[in-house]
Amino acid sequence: MRPKRHETTGSGDLFRARLDQIINMKHELVQLAGTIDWAWIDSEIAPLYSEKGRPGIETRFVIGLFLLKHIFGLSDDGVCERWICDPYFQYFTGEEFFQHVFPHERSDLSHWRKRLGGKLELLLAESVRVAHEVGALRTKDLARVNVDTTVQPKNVTFPTDAKLLHAAIKGLNRMAKTHGVRLRQSYLRVAKRAAMMAGRYSHAKQFNRHHRRLRFLRTRLGRLIRDIRRKIKDQKELKAAFALPLSRAEQIRSQRQRQRGWKLYSFHAPEVECIGKGKASAPYEFGVKASIVSTNARAPGGQFVLHAKTLPGNPYDGHTLRTIIEDTQHLIGREIERAYVDKGYRGHDAPNPPRVFISGQKRGVFGAIKRQLKRRSAIEPLIGHMKSEGHLGRCYLKGRAGDAINAVLSAVGHNLRRVLAWLRNLLRLILAALVATLAIQTVLKPAS
Repeated sequence: MRPKRHETTGSGDLFRARLDQIINMKHELVQLAGTIDWAWIDSEIAPLYSEKGRPGIETRFVIGLFLLKHIFGLSDDGVCERWICDPYFQYFTGEEFFQHVFPHERSDLSHWRKRLGGKLELLLAESVRVAHEVGALRTKDLARVNVDTTVQPKNVTFPTDAKLLHAAIKGLNRMAKTHGVRLRQSYLRVAKRAAMMAGRYSHAKQFNRHHRRLRFLRTRLGRLIRDIRRKIKDQKELKAAFALPLSRAEQIRSQRQRQRGWKLYSFHAPEVECIGKGKASAPYEFGVKASIVSTNARAPGGQFVLHAKTLPGNPYDGHTLRTIIEDTQHLIGREIERAYVDKGYRGHDAPNPPRVFISGQKRGVFGAIKRQLKRRSAIEPLIGHMKSEGHLGRCYLKGRAGDAINAVLSAVGHNLRRVLAWLRNLLRLILAALVATLAIQTVLKPAS
C-alpha cells in the first residue's frame, strides 16, 4: 500500500527540538533537499505499490537514504548509524523533529532496491535537473558528450583454482547442512589445509606440489558431489534445491586455467566476468563492464554524468554505442550533437556516424571539434572519482540487478556531490561579496 504523505506541522514541541531551529538553514544539504522534487519522485514510484496491505515507508525517507549513502560513500549500516547523530541527514530525509532512534530496519533498504529496479534512472534524471536548476549545469553543456566504458569490480577475491575448489566444497557443505542432508564426509578440514598449501607452493614456484594439492581438492570435490547426488536421488524437492549449486561445483571441478570459453569465477556470484583492460597494475578485473556518459565541456559545476549502464556479457564497445546514445537522449530530453569516444569504439554502429569522433582521428577534425576532442580524456578522472569517492570501485550488491543498481546510484551520487560543492562555493562567494561591501562602507563612512 502507498505510504502516507509526510507533512510538517510547523509547530513546536515542549519535549523535542525542531530541526530547523538547531541547524544552519543555508547549509548545502538543506538547499539540496529544498531543490529536489520529492513529490514528482513519489508520483513516479506510486505504481510499484500494491493497493492492499499496510502503508509503506515514506518515499522521501528511503530515497533520501539512498542519495546520502552514495553522496558520502557510506554502507547501508553506515548511513543508518550516521542518520541517528546527524541532524542534517534527518532534515534531508524529511524529519521535522530530531530523532534519537532509527525508525525503521536497515534491511528495508535492500527491499526497496529490489522494488525500484529500473526506476532508479529517474533519480539520475532528477540529479541532472537539479544541477541545471541551481546553475551548475547549462543546457548547452548537454549537446556534446564523452562516452567510455570501465569495469565495476565485484566483491570477490582473485579467483585462483584452489580458492574456487575450496569455495565449492564449503558451499555444498553449507547447503547440505541447511537442508538436513547428512554427508559421508565433509572434507572441510583437509580442504582448507590443501587450499592454503596450494597458495604457498605456487608462491614458492613449486608447481609439482601445487598441482598435487589441486588434484587433491578436485578429488574431494568430486566425492562430495557424488555423495550428495546419491543422498537426494529420490527426493524431488532436494533435487531442485541442489540443482544450481551442483552445476556450479561441476563447472569449477572441470574447468582449467588455460581453457577457452566460458568459465566460472565465483561460486556465490556466477555473474562475475573476467575483463582484460591491458593495465600493467591490473591486467584482468573481475566484475561487469559499465558504460559512462559525461558532459564534454566543463560546466560551471564541473563534469556531470548523464547516463550510466552495466553491459553484461562483455560486449564490444562499438556495438553498444547506438543503444547508449539513444538512452542518453531519452534521459536528458534532447538530441546529442556530437559524441567523443576512444579507439575502443572503432567500427561503431551509432545512429549518426559523422557526429561521432574517435580519439586520434584526423579526418574532419578541425577548429572547435579539435578542441573538444582533446577533452575526451576528461571522462577518465570522472570515473576515478566515482570509484574512489563513490561505490563504483566495488559492488557489494547481489546479482546482475545489483550491478545495474550500483552503477546508476554511483552516477547519481557523483552528480549530487558536484551540486553540493557548487552550492558550498556559491555561498562562500556570496558571503565574501557581503563582507567586501560592508568593509567598503565602513571605510567610506566619514568620521564624526
